[in-house]
Amino acid sequence: MTANAYQINKILGFLLGTALFLQALHIIDGAFTPGKVTEPSSQVAAKGEQPEAPGAQAFTGLLASASAERGAQVAKQCEVCHNFQEGQGPKVGPDLYGVVGRPVASVSGFNYSAALKAKGGTWTFAALNTWLTNPRADVPGTMMTFVGLPNDKQRADVVAYLDTLSKNPVPLPKGQ
Repeated sequence: MTANAYQINKILGFLLGTALFLQALHIIDGAFTPGKVTEPSSQVAAKGEQPEAPGAQAFTGLLASASAERGAQVAKQCEVCHNFQEGQGPKVGPDLYGVVGRPVASVSGFNYSAALKAKGGTWTFAALNTWLTNPRADVPGTMMTFVGLPNDKQRADVVAYLDTLSKNPVPLPKGQ
């Protein structure tokens, strides 16, 4: 090959390398950019489209057909921070045995964030659905780092599983 051919290879290599570098920067930048901003559900409903987040009735319908077995599989990721068996006590997060129907931030001996203590209320099916969708959006200032479960059916399955972790489970809604 002539020196001129090597020069062309250097130029093409430089261009390809630059393109790859810019693509890598684009991918990295995308990882740190907040997600797409969605329209409020009232605007979506005004357009005649279904809102993405399930309403209370939609979630109740999902609970009616939820599978505690599938929920147990999905909830395995929670075992890193939470115990599910009675009497095992808290890990990084509080014990989840008997969580359905329990007052929020009520496990003795666990140091809850001030934000979660201020939430108040009870862990109902609806409250757990909202919490599991995105804990930090539900209670800004919570110490829980879990990003949430965006899949409606998986959340219903997990809530059905959490309901089984009790001496007296709350009856799940019936299908219509």
